[in-house]
Amino acid sequence: MTLRARALAPYLFILPAVALFATFKLYPIVWSFLLSLFRTEGTVQSFAGPANYARLVNDALFWTALGNTGVILVVQVPIMLILAGALALAFDSALLRLRSVVRLGFFLPIVTGPVAYGLLFAVLLNPQSGLVNWLIGVDVPWLSDKFWARIALGLALTWHYVGYNAMIFLSRLQSLPRDQYDAAAVDGAGTWRSFWHVTLPGLRPVVLLTVVMSTIGTLQLFDEPYVLTRGGPDNALLTLGLYLYENGFRYFDFGYASAIAYALAVVIALLGVVQFRVLRDKT
Repeated sequence: MTLRARALAPYLFILPAVALFATFKLYPIVWSFLLSLFRTEGTVQSFAGPANYARLVNDALFWTALGNTGVILVVQVPIMLILAGALALAFDSALLRLRSVVRLGFFLPIVTGPVAYGLLFAVLLNPQSGLVNWLIGVDVPWLSDKFWARIALGLALTWHYVGYNAMIFLSRLQSLPRDQYDAAAVDGAGTWRSFWHVTLPGLRPVVLLTVVMSTIGTLQLFDEPYVLTRGGPDNALLTLGLYLYENGFRYFDFGYASAIAYALAVVIALLGVVQFRVLRDKT
């Protein structure tokens, strides 16, 4: 084999992966951006430049969707991650019996598809015939009231993802050096001080990971609000992902839907930068 052939060999090996990435990732990204520069009127598309992005500023439904997504991000995600951390501590406790079975029970919901468990919660929380209202003996309008619909979505998301995040926390907990806890005990630190000064700093990398992953997942949320209430009642569960879908595949305004997608990408990028700066290890 010649020297030139040796130099080209690595590029030939990665060529299939590059071709697949360019076809199924890079091309849709570029084409979506080009679409965002066009306006759709009936079946006719015309060049609009940045008009679709300017339209976002004055679109009340866009801001409603952004606000709804923000509420989920600010309320549901912290509650879910705190519960996941508490579960991880319980899973790591020597007092817990049948730990493997309990861990599996909390982890199993993540293998359920979003549509499947969305339908499950829609049936369970049905105001007229749902099992939940029958058990509690109160007619709660889970899916027909704005406040309760948000609670229902939060319950569904927490049920689905809390065990998964707990396993991530647990994997980090079990890798923390035990000599740090021994040193803290020698210095007279109790359980709470050990948790505050040893456990929490040690969990910082997975806290960053789960916060970023949960943020991205929340901003892309579509399946659950669509299956539960189609975004209602009164747009209470209208998320950015659902609003993007409606513009693209209900109104066939692919240019505006692409502009929403790029606005969403910018929001995700900005929040990711902020989270990395706030939560990264400063040492």
